[in-house]
Amino acid sequence: MARFGTALLAAALLTVPAPAAAAHDTTSGTAHVWVTTPDGAQKLTDRGTVTFTNRDADVPTVVVDSNRRFQTIAGFGASITDSSAEVLHRLAPEARNAAMASLFGSQGDRLSYLRQPIGASDFTDGPAYTYDDVPAGATDYGLRHFSIDHDRARILPLLRQARRLNPDLRVMGTPWSPPAWMKTNGSLVGGRLIDSPAIYRAYAAYLVRFVQAYRGEGVPIDALTIQNEPQNRAPAGYPGMDLPSWQAAEVIARLGPMLRAAGEKTKILGYDHNWSEHPNDAAGTPPDSTADVDRYPQALLATRAARWIDGTAYHCYYGDPSAMTALHNEFPRKDIYFTECSGSRSSDPANTFSDTLKWHARNLIIGNTRNWAKTVINWNLALDENNGPHNGGCGTCTGVLTVGDDGTVTRNAEYYTLGHAARFVRPGAVRVASTSFGTTGWNGRVMDVAFVNPDGSTVLIAHNENDNPQAFAVRHGGRTFQYTLPGGALATFVWRGHSGDRPIAPAGWTATANPPADADNAVDDDASTRWTTGAAQQPGQFLQVDLGRVQSLRTVVFDAGADVGDHPRGFAITASADGRRWWPVAGRARGQFTEADLRGRPVRQVRITLTEAAASWWSVADVRAYR
Repeated sequence: MARFGTALLAAALLTVPAPAAAAHDTTSGTAHVWVTTPDGAQKLTDRGTVTFTNRDADVPTVVVDSNRRFQTIAGFGASITDSSAEVLHRLAPEARNAAMASLFGSQGDRLSYLRQPIGASDFTDGPAYTYDDVPAGATDYGLRHFSIDHDRARILPLLRQARRLNPDLRVMGTPWSPPAWMKTNGSLVGGRLIDSPAIYRAYAAYLVRFVQAYRGEGVPIDALTIQNEPQNRAPAGYPGMDLPSWQAAEVIARLGPMLRAAGEKTKILGYDHNWSEHPNDAAGTPPDSTADVDRYPQALLATRAARWIDGTAYHCYYGDPSAMTALHNEFPRKDIYFTECSGSRSSDPANTFSDTLKWHARNLIIGNTRNWAKTVINWNLALDENNGPHNGGCGTCTGVLTVGDDGTVTRNAEYYTLGHAARFVRPGAVRVASTSFGTTGWNGRVMDVAFVNPDGSTVLIAHNENDNPQAFAVRHGGRTFQYTLPGGALATFVWRGHSGDRPIAPAGWTATANPPADADNAVDDDASTRWTTGAAQQPGQFLQVDLGRVQSLRTVVFDAGADVGDHPRGFAITASADGRRWWPVAGRARGQFTEADLRGRPVRQVRITLTEAAASWWSVADVRAYR
């Protein structure tokens, strides 16, 4: 195809918002705001600042507890597939440079993590290949034919350019198939690794050679997975393989020591497949892999190879992000990475931007990070107008950018969802506690996630799940600001200023109540669930929280959540260290929040009991405690 691009196009692509600089202008009294709306009228639009005040808001208030910390963020990005490299190289050099700057540059999205196919994937412009292809029937255990020459033409130059634009950029590698001579069917499509120690060693050595070769080309590899979607046993005409957990363990048990012997610090991640196993994959499970059915990550982490496994990688095509929290709870020392999700053309193409923005905001940018993911990685960085080129696989997948036949470059919804995170949340940032009322499954509330950057700035990403505008507030360290989000909008807020609060994690907390149903919803660390009376307030209704052990506390907060009118109208609070001797505690009602002043006394149980009748229900979505 002809190459297109003009200086005008290059200038247009470089004309992007500059939040990286603006974020440093925030003060302790204001938060800076950027907004994207589903109709595209606002796209990472700088909306100026909002002011913190000392007044409580009368709208649902998100509480950010920046001293309660979770995972460290590695980055946000996509994949420079063969197809992405092909369409980007159709552009004239100045237009391609402008597109890359808009993706990786300091005035663009600042994408910070890429997942690179090791060999061909389904998005390959040409025949499938690996780095060690030999004639049918031949083998190459010594890897004498290993070569990454294929990548030197287009992929590696783009990777080096991306690293120049963003020196913080990290790259991971994932194979869609080992070389065919290592497989039971002699093909890159389908089959399995031959069950042989020599093959396991050869495949591990092949991956080490990839890491070494890429480092030699100026692209260090931060992490490896050893098979894309190992339970997809029947890929639709593109490279793939069935890799049961027991075979993955055989490879990793060799790969780990080989990487270390080679002086490489590349991490190894397991699984690299969906949040939950797709029923079609489960239905085709061979008898020797039944233990992997919807338990593959757990099965792999239970093997002797687990010592070499740094974490688990997930995709979005089936299940829910909560699966990552479930795995974290089982294996809290192993990291969680999210490594693939593609946007998709809607049945009505006119709705694609809106549909993608909303789904990716809920599930990827917020849902993933609230469920321990260190990365959020989309699929193709760029595709053409026909969502290709590709060999088999997805025909409706969209890229972060679309490169038209006429040389136009369109930023798709993925560009903005990634930008709302990558422009503001820097590698090394830490996710911190924030109450969130929305859900990945959609409940029409405001959903959010918060981070603290290495420079101390706080970032809150919020999404209005409702099609109508919603007002909400944000409380941090006793200060509050209020904002109205347009229907379906995604927003990023950045501010400076520290909180002196010392929150404690609600681990091991339990609750009892009258009425008793769902009392533990008040202490599940999830403000999208709640305990509620489900009826008008009556004297004698109560909620009692058991902290699991005696602790010296300053304050306990009973948070009504998004249903701000469900706060108690009259109440008494008592506390106990042993469940037998109780003493009265001073309480203060602040709308959504009812606070118990414990004055640093050692307590284990805290009870709030209603003393007055009222027509409204009483609800508690979240209980928080502070030292």
